[in-house]
Amino acid sequence: MSRAVRFGAAAMAALLVLSGCTGGTGAEEPDRAVLAGEALTEDLAPRAWAASPARADTSSVEPLPIGTGWGPSGAEIERARELVGRLSLRERAGQVIVARYAGSTPPSRLVNGLHLGGVVMFDDNVRSTDQVRSSNRALQRSARAAGRRFPVTVAVDQEGGIVERVTTGTRFPAFMTAGAAADARLTRTASRASGAELAGLGFTTDYAPVADVTVGSGDAAIGSRSVGASPGQVAEHVVAAAKGYRSAGVVPTLKHFPGHGALTADSHLTLPTQDRSVAELERTDYVPFRAGVDAGLPSVMVGHINVPAVDRGVPASLSRAVITGQLRDRLGFEGLVVTDALDMQAVAQRFASDRAAVRALAAGADVVLMPPSPRAARDGIVRAVRSGRLSSERLVQAATRQVALLLHQRAREASPRPPGAGRGVSARWSAAAVTSVSGPCQGRLVDRRVLARGATSDVLRFRAAAAPAGLQVVSKLPKKNKKARRQITTVRLVGTSGGPATGDVVVALDRPYVLGTGRAPVRLATYGSTPGAMSALVDVLVGRAEATGRLPVPVPGAPRPGC
Repeated sequence: MSRAVRFGAAAMAALLVLSGCTGGTGAEEPDRAVLAGEALTEDLAPRAWAASPARADTSSVEPLPIGTGWGPSGAEIERARELVGRLSLRERAGQVIVARYAGSTPPSRLVNGLHLGGVVMFDDNVRSTDQVRSSNRALQRSARAAGRRFPVTVAVDQEGGIVERVTTGTRFPAFMTAGAAADARLTRTASRASGAELAGLGFTTDYAPVADVTVGSGDAAIGSRSVGASPGQVAEHVVAAAKGYRSAGVVPTLKHFPGHGALTADSHLTLPTQDRSVAELERTDYVPFRAGVDAGLPSVMVGHINVPAVDRGVPASLSRAVITGQLRDRLGFEGLVVTDALDMQAVAQRFASDRAAVRALAAGADVVLMPPSPRAARDGIVRAVRSGRLSSERLVQAATRQVALLLHQRAREASPRPPGAGRGVSARWSAAAVTSVSGPCQGRLVDRRVLARGATSDVLRFRAAAAPAGLQVVSKLPKKNKKARRQITTVRLVGTSGGPATGDVVVALDRPYVLGTGRAPVRLATYGSTPGAMSALVDVLVGRAEATGRLPVPVPGAPRPGC
């Protein structure tokens, strides 16, 4: 989530957005012992998930309705009801929580000890693809050994671009690549390739694709994570991407309802306000989500956004008027609703884990994502049900939706692939997206020697792509030989940390808005700095390929949207 308005702010913001669906720590200190899976004082019996008869604190309740059309069949929903009906109140309360964890070992004690529905993996949980695969498999084995009759949710934020957790497999560019390439079939193919590698590592869920419609440079948090500024185009590619993930055997999650792309504040830091009326939201931000509902997609993440036209001052993730009134009743969504991470400042600075969890469930959410203290959230849910502040029926409905989706996913035929299997697809996607807003549309654009300037990591990737194309990358310009200087092209690589738009060639590696500034004769956008994106860039620079992409967002000052 680089900043859109000023690249100087981008560097600081990127550190927060690299957390994707999560961000700053809240007012409540995370429960370190629980996150690390250290000694828990309760519920550690080997049969913690055993499908045993109802315990003393489990009441038999009349089930709330759960419709079909979002994945699970009626039979799978009924089977999920049966399994959830055998859980104790504490187990049901744990089932609706998906938590973060510490370390790179399987979080089995955390999941079994608190009866969690699942976990979400972040960068600090990853050492290698072999370790990730082993950890995820061990976690599922542990849950089965404890008597659990359905899978554990193992989720990840793997959007591509600046939000990716597993970086040792195929690197995919930012989702704005889809808008620039404008090929929905290729979007689906690329997402299927990404999902297949995730499935091969044992992930059940990807918190992607981003369904936000960006407004352009004023967008504080989403940027290149969005397809673009056209609601119709965003909808087309969001549905294509989600279908790609699902066909690979991974549950996709559209985010961040009711739409984060028009907001000028970042929910990792504060509660942003969406000032549009409901009628305006229907014409813009709701369009991709409605398309996802109509396509029968299974899961939606609700953001921490204040929507005064619907429920003033209340984060959407905790608002019944937004989740039930808008997403469920107005858009007709029957599937799994996930909150955005509850450790983000928009919620955490006002609500402790227990209060946030109870309010989210009462509002209509089914999964409570990343409360700072999973144990406090679990215990708060239990207290709320026992006191009558949260109905047992609502808790059962939420747990049943999650279990039904897990059963449905397990029954579908997955398409796991090894790490790196999607590199060719990723490169093709980037090649289709490279955009030229200034300079010749074909032919060679650089001399045989170039001076690449930018972040060290970007320059190294560019150098690696240049060598096979016979392009020599020099480290500095000669000081005295003016003729030699004129025979070297300066290529400025502008990534998430920003930089000046100076040089003979300026390349935007993330958001394209820098291309509207400066006077560089050649200005290109790649929407990513992956090996595939760098190879596509080099092919355009040496004249082996044309830049066929078009800007999917308005860039004031850019001479043209594309060739």
